[in-house]
Amino acid sequence: MEKSKENNAKSAARLSVAPMMDWTDRHCRYFHRLMSRHALLYTEMVTSPALVRGGALHLLDHSPEEHPVALQLGGSDPVELAQAARLGAEAGYDEINLNCGCPSDRVQSGTFGAVLMRDAPLVARCVAAMQEAVDVEVTVKCRIGVDDQDPAQVLPEFLGQLDRINCTRVTIHARKAWLQGLSPKENRDIPPLDHDLVHAMKQRFPAMHLSINGGITTLDQAGELLAQGLDGVMIGRAAYHEPWNVLGEADARIYDDPHPQTAEDVARAMLPYIEAHLTSGGKLHQVTRHMLGLFAGRPGARRWRQVLSTKATAPGAGTDVVEEALAQIEQAQAA
Repeated sequence: MEKSKENNAKSAARLSVAPMMDWTDRHCRYFHRLMSRHALLYTEMVTSPALVRGGALHLLDHSPEEHPVALQLGGSDPVELAQAARLGAEAGYDEINLNCGCPSDRVQSGTFGAVLMRDAPLVARCVAAMQEAVDVEVTVKCRIGVDDQDPAQVLPEFLGQLDRINCTRVTIHARKAWLQGLSPKENRDIPPLDHDLVHAMKQRFPAMHLSINGGITTLDQAGELLAQGLDGVMIGRAAYHEPWNVLGEADARIYDDPHPQTAEDVARAMLPYIEAHLTSGGKLHQVTRHMLGLFAGRPGARRWRQVLSTKATAPGAGTDVVEEALAQIEQAQAA
């Protein structure tokens, strides 16, 4: 095991930004890293068939500045997942995570994601194969159960299988996933949260590093959950839609490592990255779409979003669009 990487990701996991399809791409992660030096970042889910059979190694692209950063894999074949994990480790990721929580139809048709909650022994075989293949830590993100399962019975059995193979770090999305009848979007809100069950699992498996996900939107909530004995907190949509409100003070409040800066500083720090992206043939909106919520709740935030939304997609759009949007914030601040 590469202990420096394992310990780095494990300590970072006190606060993490959830893997989110179409959102947490490499541009988003670079942007988030500017706000927090310590929070653990995750890729979008990458399927093992895409890497192993499809050769889509570009899906592993990331910037050195993103670390600590974890690769989330989707799959259910132990041999193929081991190969995919090896590719991820060779690409330099600090952690390899197995998705056992996504409820989408596409994921179900591939027999992975949340459907794996029905087959804990298979999950254990997959994780064991991945552990054998790589030196970095292999972790799991799961639900508390699916469909008509009883979470109070299923979750401890699931964690017990992982504990027996020395998979000691798990993030639990504290909702069931309904594989039939609810869309992926509805699965993020409709099934009721059961944070108490996650706390109970920490009591039952005290040696496991358990992070909680689901319904957490602020650093105040994160701090309370950590103070109650959980090892980590994962925040999803709030970290994306209001990134400064979640990540801007995370280092000071969660990691006791303040480094004063402002949201304006972060916007300006993105400019060289954007310039390099444009020079390599990229489009402005590919980066700025992740920056729309930077000033959420601040005077001028609406104009910031409007300028970026309407002008970043124009042919030849450059960093001057970001400068124009930033001027709206400065004007509102001065008013």
